[in-house]
Amino acid sequence: MNKLELVKVVAEKANTTLKVAEEVVNATIESIKEAVKNGEEVSLVGFGTFSKAEKKATECRNPQTGAKIAVPAKLVAKFKVSKKFLD
Repeated sequence: MNKLELVKVVAEKANTTLKVAEEVVNATIESIKEAVKNGEEVSLVGFGTFSKAEKKATECRNPQTGAKIAVPAKLVAKFKVSKKFLD
């Protein structure tokens, strides 16, 4: 399912127009992104938790040349699915 299909399903289930459903979906996604960017955890009971995590710096190899490459530390978005969702 892509974003457009999600908007259509939301519009149908909420008995609203596509335009309103798209605004709701976009606002939800933007709110989650902003919260995670600010270091907050977003926990949706029965669905999962969005959070920010730090990936440590590592050293990798270029498969073609065998040269070592330093990969710097970075912040990444993380999603942990809830047990209820998996069941």
